[in-house]
Amino acid sequence: MNEINDSGEPQGIEDMHDALEDAFSDDIADGPVVLDNPAERLVTMEAKRMAEALVFASAEPVTEKALADRLPDGIDVRSLMEELAESYENRGVNLLRVENAWAFRTAGDLSFLMQREQVQQRKLSRAALEVLAIIAYHQPVTRAEMEEIRGVDTSKGTLDVLLETGWIKLRGRRKTPGRPVTYGTTLEFIDHFGLTEIRDLPGMDELKAAGLLSSRMPSGFSVPMPNIDSDALTDDEEEFGDIDLEELGLLTPIASDDD
Repeated sequence: MNEINDSGEPQGIEDMHDALEDAFSDDIADGPVVLDNPAERLVTMEAKRMAEALVFASAEPVTEKALADRLPDGIDVRSLMEELAESYENRGVNLLRVENAWAFRTAGDLSFLMQREQVQQRKLSRAALEVLAIIAYHQPVTRAEMEEIRGVDTSKGTLDVLLETGWIKLRGRRKTPGRPVTYGTTLEFIDHFGLTEIRDLPGMDELKAAGLLSSRMPSGFSVPMPNIDSDALTDDEEEFGDIDLEELGLLTPIASDDD
C-alpha cells in the first residue's frame, strides 16, 4: 500500500508526478517536443506505395517531376524515394536513382541469373565512340565544336547512329550566329552505363588507371566534368521552335490551306 504524504496524496503517485516532470523538463531543455502525427504518417506510407507502383509499372526511369505530379501535394519526392530505396537495398531488385529519375533494377550480385543467349549487337565505330565521349564530357556541344576537338569532320551518319541508340539527344540551339544545334546525353545513356548522374563520369585519374588515357599527357590537359541538368537548357541555349523541329525532321510539316 502507498504511504500518505503531508499533502494527503499517496506517496507512489507523488513519485510518478516527479518522474513525469523530470522527463518533460529534459525534452523541453533539448527542444520542442515533436509529437508523431498519425495522419501524416499514413499519407507518407500511401505516397510510398503510389511511387513504388508508378516506378514498377514504367519501362523507363521515372523522373521526380513526373512522380511529384502524381503524388499528394507537399511530398518531398527525393527524401521519399531515398527512404523507399533503403527498404530495397538487400532485396532481389534495387531502387536506383538515375540522375533526377528512379528505376527498379536487378541487384548487381544476381545479374548472372538474367544472362541468356542473344544476338550480339553491332559495336559502335571508333568515330561514334569518340563523338559519344565528346558529347558526354563537353555537353552541351555543337557539331562544329565536336569537329574542333576531334580535329576531323563529324559525319551526320555518326550522329544518327548515336541518336538511334537513344544515348544522345538534340538539346536546343546555341544563341550564336547560325543557331547551331546542341547535343547532350540522355537518361538512357546514364542508365546503360550504370551512372547515378552525369557527374559520375570517370575523371582523368580513373581513365588513366583503366588504360584509356596515356600516362604521358600534354601539360595542361584536363578532362572536363559536365555540371548540367539534362532537362534544363543552359543560359547560352534556346528551345526549338516549330520551324526548327520541321527542319530537323522532328515535326510533320503542317499543310497550308492552299495544299
